[in-house]
Amino acid sequence: MVLAAIEHCEFWDLFVNKWFWCGIGGWVVASFIKIIIAACKTKEFDFAYLVSTGGMPSSHSAAVSALAFSIGYTEGFNTPIATIAVGFAVVTMFDAATLRHAAGEHAKILNAIVRDIRELKFKPKERLRELLGHTRLEVFCGMITGIVWATILCYYWK
Repeated sequence: MVLAAIEHCEFWDLFVNKWFWCGIGGWVVASFIKIIIAACKTKEFDFAYLVSTGGMPSSHSAAVSALAFSIGYTEGFNTPIATIAVGFAVVTMFDAATLRHAAGEHAKILNAIVRDIRELKFKPKERLRELLGHTRLEVFCGMITGIVWATILCYYWK
């Protein structure tokens, strides 16, 4: 079934439309901005930001807002598909700024507990990842990054 879909010629059209590249490009642009900001702070380039969560700006927010705005620009903002895309973007950004941010805060507390336990000579295996979510500013900056990327790409893609 999956192979039949892949063999179908329309499947490959997914990779040659502006909406796809707006979403992917928003993610990549935000991730490279994140790498540059981190490098300014640490004096090292950490390419793990290309596939990690958290940090400034939010790659998730950039991707979903670029996708939503590219659909709005090309199909009209008053269409059902644009409404769905904006709703998807809002849910994704809300999750990044609330639920995943809270999970990161919980990880900080648990890591402090683990640090205290280590001092008692108990050796937990690994630290929890603390950079899971985003602040509202990181989400907002990711959204702006995505909108700018979608605007540029939609303007020049003819």
